[in-house]
Amino acid sequence: MTAIDVLVPSRDRPAELATTLAGLAAQDGPDFTVTISDQSDGEPGYACPAASCMVRVLRYKGKRVSLLRNLPRRGLAQQRAFLLSRASAPYVLFLDDDVWLEPGTLDKLHEAITTLRCGFVGNAVQGLSYLDDVRPQELAPYEEWQTPPIPESVEPGSTEWSRWTLHNAANPTHLAQRLRLRPGDWRAYKIAWVGGCVLFDRAQLEAVGGFDFWTELPEEHSGEDVLAQHRVMARAGGAGILPSGAVHLEAPTTVPNRDVDAARGLQPSANATNRS
Repeated sequence: MTAIDVLVPSRDRPAELATTLAGLAAQDGPDFTVTISDQSDGEPGYACPAASCMVRVLRYKGKRVSLLRNLPRRGLAQQRAFLLSRASAPYVLFLDDDVWLEPGTLDKLHEAITTLRCGFVGNAVQGLSYLDDVRPQELAPYEEWQTPPIPESVEPGSTEWSRWTLHNAANPTHLAQRLRLRPGDWRAYKIAWVGGCVLFDRAQLEAVGGFDFWTELPEEHSGEDVLAQHRVMARAGGAGILPSGAVHLEAPTTVPNRDVDAARGLQPSANATNRS
């Protein structure tokens, strides 16, 4: 039985998408499928030679890969809702098209969510160009879960919200180095949200409506992933997992206009997932 449906929203990133697929091709964890929903202005990113090659590798390894177009564009939340509607596995991994996963990441996330039995777990993306930029003040909110995660309400301006600094720059790398974990070990910690690589219990995500709130948003928005995570956290809890096996490719954003931040009550704000 397929354990995880990997859902990849993509737009105008053929090289980055190929790298993301290469990371998936190196995963030897639980059985998974891959669904790509492309909204590129020209030909889909999965049509470029490198990405097409990685699709062939995944299929050769027995993975089902679905290549979809979702046009016209109606915003990030609609793109995620579209992908979720294609999922049937008990767990869904929303993986951005600019994230490379090191081998073993999928297996670790699956072990974590089945052990913790919470609504989602995530690997915060690491910007490795910031390896020499250590930020002790931003690491200060780090707090491990001593029990399985419990439901939490994370509101803008709250103490819980301040945890967002944990995921800036190369902070996840520096946190993992500080823990000095043995191979195979992992830790669950308290978060504000996780960007780029999040494994949901599909039933819990669908219980809060998934991303169906997309109809309430204009096409140009951000924070849809944060809002969905907060709704799941309030119902079933969530956690970040260290060490993180997710590496941010640090490519330019394909969402330059962020007129509405869904995570802040559908009000304009700064980019809620700033990684620098």
